[in-house]
Amino acid sequence: MLVDIIQGFGGILISLINVYIWVIIITALLSFVNPDPYNPIVQFLYRITNPAYAYVRRFIRTDFNGLDLAPLVIIIALQVLIVILSSVLRHL
Repeated sequence: MLVDIIQGFGGILISLINVYIWVIIITALLSFVNPDPYNPIVQFLYRITNPAYAYVRRFIRTDFNGLDLAPLVIIIALQVLIVILSSVLRHL
């Protein structure tokens, strides 16, 4: 029974990571369009993603010829985390 609860929480965590990946993708696409910075949705998306971008930028240079690769680095890291979590949960 404890294993089922852990797998359930693990599934929820994987789903939340997938949602965050989509938020990063949406924010990265919005950066190409230059939306209204006073829009509450845009502000919310930036507030959610900027701490992760700042964390990655602290350790890795992500600006190459005006193109910021921080979203790509974060998405790859989150995908690796999903694979590891899925493997651990499957072997419980």
